Amino acid sequence: MHMLLVEDDDRMAQALATALARRGHTVRRVVRATEALRHAREAEFVLLDLGLPDLDGLDLLRKLRTVCDLPLIVVTARSEERDIVQGLRAGADDYVIKPFRMAELIARIDTVRRRSGRPGSSAPSGPSASESEGRRVRTGDVAIDLAGRSVTVDGVPVRLTRREFDVLALLAAQPGDVRSREEILDRIWGDAFLGSSRSLDVHVAGIRAKTGRAGLVRTIRGYGYQLGDLAAQGRPTDERSGA
Repeated sequence: MHMLLVEDDDRMAQALATALARRGHTVRRVVRATEALRHAREAEFVLLDLGLPDLDGLDLLRKLRTVCDLPLIVVTARSEERDIVQGLRAGADDYVIKPFRMAELIARIDTVRRRSGRPGSSAPSGPSASESEGRRVRTGDVAIDLAGRSVTVDGVPVRLTRREFDVLALLAAQPGDVRSREEILDRIWGDAFLGSSRSLDVHVAGIRAKTGRAGLVRTIRGYGYQLGDLAAQGRPTDERSGA
């Protein structure tokens, strides 16, 4: 796999490049955000430090998400909860705080690869193809196109990150069902034992904030989540394409 390493610390970059090469990966290391944007389309995976000389790493992450949807892990010394939440909301698939054990980072890379649906992946992400094919789900003024991976609110497109859409699509695939936290984590993140992680909560908050519909994802306290009935009467309608 070809890795794009965005890291301005020479010693850290050398250690990471050596460890990744031993795992059979090729690595292009860049120092500046401008270089990362130029080479992003050549990569299959991104490791991103946030302390860059020409642009804050969170701003670079947002720019990267407008041009590509590559699996991406933030690797940084920023350990404040606010930074972690911002990184996940901006589209990072995982967030690793320096200093870290190299074996842990490698394991996280492997996990993100599996759940991203890249070649060699064994874990599905979001609803299955049979659940998604040819389906749109509407609740109130929110329309969710499962196959087209798009969301509109009152006819206006809303841009969600890949993981935000995966969570919403899983809930919308069976609108009346309540999904447990463990099931969502297993289906979307590939790990049912991340129950203490805030990643799921952050992504749910992102869905609510970006759509402007706080009730779109309903919290079932102590258990999980359900697609909300914004029409307040009956279940969200399930529309087949062409119907």
